[in-house]
Amino acid sequence: MTSPLVCVKDLTVQFTGHRKAKALNQVSFDVAQGEVLGLLGESGSGKSVTLRTLLRLHPERTTQVGGSIAVAGHDVLSLKGRALDQYRGGVASMVFQEPGLAFDPVYTIGQQMVEAIQAHEGVDTKTAQHQALHMLERVQIPQARRRFDAYPHELSGGMRQRAMIALALVCKPKLLLADEPTTALDATVQIQILLLLRELQKETGMSVIFVTHDIGAAVEVADRIAVMYAGRIVEMGDVAQVVRQPMHPYTQGLLASTVSAEDRGKPLMAVPGSPPDLSNLPLGCSFAARCAQATVQCQTEVPMTVMTGSSRLACWHPVALPQVVR
Repeated sequence: MTSPLVCVKDLTVQFTGHRKAKALNQVSFDVAQGEVLGLLGESGSGKSVTLRTLLRLHPERTTQVGGSIAVAGHDVLSLKGRALDQYRGGVASMVFQEPGLAFDPVYTIGQQMVEAIQAHEGVDTKTAQHQALHMLERVQIPQARRRFDAYPHELSGGMRQRAMIALALVCKPKLLLADEPTTALDATVQIQILLLLRELQKETGMSVIFVTHDIGAAVEVADRIAVMYAGRIVEMGDVAQVVRQPMHPYTQGLLASTVSAEDRGKPLMAVPGSPPDLSNLPLGCSFAARCAQATVQCQTEVPMTVMTGSSRLACWHPVALPQVVR
């Protein structure tokens, strides 16, 4: 049995400052070579924090990180200096939620891609330009030569997102981190970007961790889904298992709150209440205050993570719903 490309164990992240906020609490998961893992949950559940921690993007002065992260044999939390620079982009790369902010506005798309290639591969400018143009064409940007010489603000939202994907992939990383890459795009472009990511993933064989709050996007792209709530993974398993037979009350609430054409005229379902304050987490299960099935045990003891078939679950009183065919 081959070892996973990504191995995260008991990862904790706490932000310090005027007050402490525990953003991640004992998060553990593996990602196999060529696998796509979707992180699903409400805003503030810890999805983006997880990705940024995998790339060591949080300011060290105000961030306390515990646990371990191994990516392609690299002990990520111990990397420093040049080794960390080579890891970012060369081993793991990221597609940000808003490419307009991720690109430097005073340099062209081509200049930024060439700089990344030369920093990681040490090739001459002409070779780097050729590789950059080739990648722009692979992400299906029309008139790649013109876009190569364009500034970020000169591209549409969809083209900027494609250029961001090209920049993330141009140094052939083994792991791609995608942080809600379609949130700011219209529905038609969202589908195009999702299909493009999946196509490139299959073509290159890289692993992907895909963050979204859109269940439809997770189903379209992911092989497995990890549902996060208040900095913890509460349920994780194959896409079909989690979507058709969710067992955690929070996962059930998320799925029930999605709408489709068949739901026209029906009341909109929603998870009651609000997520907890990360600077003052409850003693027991973080979801207990919003859960209709909560007991005294839920309010006083943090649920243990156990295996239920092929899924992992952190809940004292899971309930399997009748299988839903989607």
